[in-house]
Amino acid sequence: MDLLIHDGKQNLTFAKMISMQRLKLFCLFALIPFSVFAQQPIARPKLVVGVVIDQMRWDYLYRYYDRYAPTGAFKRILNQGYSCENTMIPYAPTVTACGHSTIYTGSVPAISGITGNFWWDSQLQRTVYCTEDKSVNTVGSSSSQGKMSPANMFVNTIGDELRLATNFKGKVVGVAIKDRGGILPAGHSANAAYWYDNSTGAWITSTYYMNELPKWVSDFNGQKWVDKYYQQGWNLLYPSSTYMQSTADDKSYEAKPFGTGFPYTLSQFIGKDYGKIATTPMGNTLTSEFAKAAISNEQLGADAITDMITISYSSPDYIGHSFGPNSMEEEDNYLRLDKELGNLLDFLDAKVGKNQYTFFLSADHGVAHIPEFLKENKMPGGRLMMSDLMKNLNKSLNEVFAIPNMVLSDDNYQIHLNNRAIDSAKIEKKWVTGHILQFLEKQPAIARAFPLDQLNTVPLPATIRTMLNNGYYPSRNGDIQMILKPGYMDAWSNTGTTHGLWNPYDAHIPLLWYGWGIKQGKTNRETYMTDIAATLAAMLHIQMPNGCVGHTIPEVMK
Repeated sequence: MDLLIHDGKQNLTFAKMISMQRLKLFCLFALIPFSVFAQQPIARPKLVVGVVIDQMRWDYLYRYYDRYAPTGAFKRILNQGYSCENTMIPYAPTVTACGHSTIYTGSVPAISGITGNFWWDSQLQRTVYCTEDKSVNTVGSSSSQGKMSPANMFVNTIGDELRLATNFKGKVVGVAIKDRGGILPAGHSANAAYWYDNSTGAWITSTYYMNELPKWVSDFNGQKWVDKYYQQGWNLLYPSSTYMQSTADDKSYEAKPFGTGFPYTLSQFIGKDYGKIATTPMGNTLTSEFAKAAISNEQLGADAITDMITISYSSPDYIGHSFGPNSMEEEDNYLRLDKELGNLLDFLDAKVGKNQYTFFLSADHGVAHIPEFLKENKMPGGRLMMSDLMKNLNKSLNEVFAIPNMVLSDDNYQIHLNNRAIDSAKIEKKWVTGHILQFLEKQPAIARAFPLDQLNTVPLPATIRTMLNNGYYPSRNGDIQMILKPGYMDAWSNTGTTHGLWNPYDAHIPLLWYGWGIKQGKTNRETYMTDIAATLAAMLHIQMPNGCVGHTIPEVMK
């Protein structure tokens, strides 16, 4: 240090030495090709596997936990992966199309336009099905069940963004028994979406994606899987005495799609009714086998460019609607589904590679207890027979205003008025609205009803107001909103159950993460269905979908 301070020559010599060292380093780095830096790949998994269980309450993770297999999926993911324990749906109605679109878009019906499975379209003046598309045709059968596409969804998906980020080299494929469960998650630019034609027992698609089925799909259909499952029938996986989380078999308030009680003989449906398979656990097996065939034959996850497969298990919804969440059928379904998903994880480990894929599992909605089960156990609940309500409401309106069929639809817990007829008759809409509100307020199942144009002024808890706002798209929503009392549901029969309301039994869903890039642990912080796509975007280093309103869940990621 003294030399640097007192000796100018020494100081100058030292400075030259430093400069020479810097020059040598610069030359060394200059010799390294720029491409070495430019070609460092972004860290991504080989495959993203998105699984949606159609109708899974969050509490099913723990209600049957002690009975889940050590080699199954649920214990494996809960112990080795990450669980967002308090994931909520942030909109209403909580139904299938809205759930599947929201998970993969990070959007809400108010932006995506998917406001229900069906909705009354005020511009078209008719009921619209969420994935209907009359401009396309069925591929794989002669039925009309393939006239479907994602055209009614106004936003893109995380799969679309993956396609964009990889210059359309990454593949995206959707699979589900339900068309909406296969189409909406896969997005607009998907390489394919496949769903089940219950009139033929075959997997089909539409000309939106392709003009003929790939050979592997035709070969899969040729194996007549459903006939084999029907031959097996449906019996309980374990002795009936071990089903301690269920009511007795064959309760009067359960539907009877196959007759009464276990074991269910299904051989009578061979070659006659291919729809019944969806209301059995074999529908899950059929879905898994087709998904595995898609992964193998489309070579998903086979190279360094990330692919995605979206798999929706539709059968839990059919089973849940028919038998309810406290049935032996539901318990058996989830014990079998746990093993089914465990086999899927084993397949992914072998085919793609352990920790080479990112796997997440969620649900599109939950489900309400069967009202008669609640009453049986001294809890409040009931059915609102919606068809009778609408019939009586229209009769009352006609008596007062002399206009028949003033209510056009009751889709998604909303009254859709025949506004054209009201305007033509020069009747003040407020008089019609007032009459309807008085009528609805007398119904014991209805907690409140109000005009939707007053949504942000009527007294409502903030959670419910936000959910209804997030579900509102003007041309696809109605004039009057109905909110049912907790435990009550709209119904079309005296058996079974449904979903669609704001309540936690419909809106609290599981969210599990596993595999590449995932930490081990859990959070009880409130997260939302809309956060799934945002989190995937962060993990994959790609843009969020263009209608995403969710937020990244940082706890999940390594």
